[in-house]
Amino acid sequence: MNITANWSYPTAVKLGRGRIKELADACKSLGMKKPLLITDRGLANMAITQGALDVLEEAGLGRAIFADVDPNPNEKNLEAGIKAFRAGGHDGVVAFGGGSGLDLGKCVAFMVGQDRPVWDFEDIGDWWTRAKVEGIAPIVAVPTTAGTGSEVGRASVITNSVTHVKKIIFHPKFLPGVVISDPELTVGMPKAITAGTGMDAFAHCLEAYCSPFFHPMSQGIALEGMRLVKEFLPRAFHEGTDIEARTNMMAAAAMGAVAFQKGLGAIHALSHPIGAVYNTHHGMTNAVVMPPVLKFNRSKIEEKIERAAAYLGIAGGFDGFYDYVLKLRSELHVPENLTAMGIQPDRIDELAAMAIEDPSCGGNPVTLTLENTKQLFRDCF
Repeated sequence: MNITANWSYPTAVKLGRGRIKELADACKSLGMKKPLLITDRGLANMAITQGALDVLEEAGLGRAIFADVDPNPNEKNLEAGIKAFRAGGHDGVVAFGGGSGLDLGKCVAFMVGQDRPVWDFEDIGDWWTRAKVEGIAPIVAVPTTAGTGSEVGRASVITNSVTHVKKIIFHPKFLPGVVISDPELTVGMPKAITAGTGMDAFAHCLEAYCSPFFHPMSQGIALEGMRLVKEFLPRAFHEGTDIEARTNMMAAAAMGAVAFQKGLGAIHALSHPIGAVYNTHHGMTNAVVMPPVLKFNRSKIEEKIERAAAYLGIAGGFDGFYDYVLKLRSELHVPENLTAMGIQPDRIDELAAMAIEDPSCGGNPVTLTLENTKQLFRDCF
């Protein structure tokens, strides 16, 4: 079954195999004449990246690439990207890759128009209104994983290289003008990355669904996003060339990021500091801490999870759903706990302090305090 779709929610999304061929047209539709493709080091020389550059070059849009991007991009990568953008006389960004390439690409496009430091645009109150809008460069986003959903997001996660704290930088103009979701770009993902990114999408949907805030649109999207992951992530994991599974996982990833406008919770509040301190894979970390967080939140989410379980075809209410999560993790070879991930429980106090400062913590159904967060971390080892 060949799935092809054009969506305008929350931005223009071109979904379907082979649609990377439309990259140059997407750039031109946003007025770009000389785009800079921004990706991470690991992707720079891969065939999918070179193929995207071929499409741009053949259309007369040049062949410029910036790939000095860390797995958890920081302000130094950002400064280097802005420098490359200005030096090359570029007029737009193709943000290409997983979360790191997408986040940094979006942030470069935003920051080329600003004269304040990036930390002045953290997602706090109305700080985003400090931005100068006229200099922000247009963005085309091309995801190569099915996880973060950053391609449809209005923020980037940038790690402060000095404090190792992840900061969410927000502005409505971070939302790319066009997204090209070509499942063929995800076929070469290693199994561990398919699992980690897929569990990230599941975590986004699960936490958005459980968040106590009122946002029925996100609630519905989160529920269907979980169903797509349940049906298609094992298929994509076991058979990497299954295009139908890969397409549906790209849809689920975008849905997770749209849904979490409703809020995230303790899964992300815990995994952000762990990732910043230990440089672990974000999605895989989410998967590791998911069961303890479900237990922790049970008193507030039991009825919601029962409804979700019924929709997902899982018997046994909350306990059935919890067992399903354990089974899915096992099938995807997710480490059993943080110890199995190679992390020592010697910095729990520090991690807990970082977790309760994380913006995600406000969307958790059970209020996080320093004490109960320390206990929650202990339960993850």
